[in-house]
Amino acid sequence: MYWPMRLMLVVSIGFAGAIAMWTYDSGRFSGGVVPENTRDQLASYKEQLAKLTAERDQFSTTVNAAESQLNIERSAQKQLAAQVKTLESENTRLKEDLAFFESLLPNATGPAGVAIRRLKIDQVAPNQVRYRLLVMQGGKGDRRFVGNLQLMVTVIQEGKSAMMTFPAAVPAEQEKFKLSFMHYQRVEGVLTLPEGASTKLVQARVLENGQVRAQLSANL
Repeated sequence: MYWPMRLMLVVSIGFAGAIAMWTYDSGRFSGGVVPENTRDQLASYKEQLAKLTAERDQFSTTVNAAESQLNIERSAQKQLAAQVKTLESENTRLKEDLAFFESLLPNATGPAGVAIRRLKIDQVAPNQVRYRLLVMQGGKGDRRFVGNLQLMVTVIQEGKSAMMTFPAAVPAEQEKFKLSFMHYQRVEGVLTLPEGASTKLVQARVLENGQVRAQLSANL
């Protein structure tokens, strides 16, 4: 409340000073005699006006600095909120993995074999789908599994159903779908579909030497 009152005082004194100056000039140009106390009062107004103007400029500088600091703090708060959201998402994913590992501990001594233990599909854009899956190998884990992941996506485009296979027949794309692990491997990525296409079903397959060793489907 202090700054607004001071600023109002500046305006009031400035207004009064303007009236005094007008009175002084009117008397001078009309040939009248301006009393000495009017000159003194005018000088006092000018002095106070100059002082309060300086204070106003100082207050304005302080306000601008405070606003800049507030904007910086708001920006930092947004960044922290984004970091918290990212950490919460990562924490949720780690909890999911931990739950799967705990539920699958008995399989460590069971028969050897590869299985897809989790497949999650999320829509991230009108024509983009994010996939996340966990591939595990049972048994003692003394053999490295080397194979490939294949995704079969059922798409609907212009009212017609079609099947798309990922990865495409491109070496760079196929490299992203290679599997090589002793105990488990987590795989995730984004599939880009044709414009106007939508999907409701994704099937993941684990291939070894061209043979299907495991498969799992998930609905969007």
